[in-house]
Amino acid sequence: MRYTVRAPGSLGECLGRLLAESSGRTRKQLLAGGRVRVNGATARRADGALVPGDVVEVTARTPRAVLPPGLELVYEDDDVMVVDKPAGLLTIATERERQRTVYAYLTARAHARQSPATVLIVHRLDRLASGLLVFAASPVAKRMLQAQFAAHTVERTYLAVVEGRLTRPAGTVASRLLDDAPGPVRETDDRRRGRPAVTHWRVLRTVPRYTLLEVRLETGRRNQIRVHLARLGHPIAGDAAYGGRTDPFRRLALHAHVLGFDHPATAARLRFVSPMPAAMAKLPP
Repeated sequence: MRYTVRAPGSLGECLGRLLAESSGRTRKQLLAGGRVRVNGATARRADGALVPGDVVEVTARTPRAVLPPGLELVYEDDDVMVVDKPAGLLTIATERERQRTVYAYLTARAHARQSPATVLIVHRLDRLASGLLVFAASPVAKRMLQAQFAAHTVERTYLAVVEGRLTRPAGTVASRLLDDAPGPVRETDDRRRGRPAVTHWRVLRTVPRYTLLEVRLETGRRNQIRVHLARLGHPIAGDAAYGGRTDPFRRLALHAHVLGFDHPATAARLRFVSPMPAAMAKLPP
């Protein structure tokens, strides 16, 4: 709606005439939500003075951006957002793909809100993997969450189906990883270049050709789980990049199952669980 002022008065009085069928509360919400502009500038005060010739615009409510199928918003408040990502969707943009990412979809959704919000990256999940991710809604929340990741106090548990049967019920893999992105991550003995990485695993279920593992991250390097399980001689099913020879699920059999952290504003412990995807639930023979 666009209106040119004909007589002096306040913005509140003008809105009362233009939106006579709306309640006073609705008009206040329009102002608070930044949906009223005077001469092209957002106006938030009803007592602002208007003079003849001023142009008042009231914008329609912007439709809330819809998340794509498979991407689920699990939790949201003023500080954090937790999502469950499907396999095949990037966390953030690459040189080849900038639009179809979790970050882009969440940002579009945040900008479509009545009061636009911020979306900030805290950590990432492999494109080929699925599961839980947390994003921050403010720089302060981002710093506090990333500090928890650096201190290894964030609970991160994955489910992985690997090729073959392990001879031990549980174990730990520790090495140094060299990340020459965008190429494969490699292990190295060079302490000046590699970064320490620690992965804990335990067997949940076995069948003749595959094993379901619960994997807990102590550190969070790129492709860490994939590299470490391949080092054991049991690459993740569907992971041709790190030695996988089979693809029974037509996807990387890796899922971010549990994510736990302290809320950056309240310090309350939050813990989220994403069930194993249906495609991975039944181990092949």
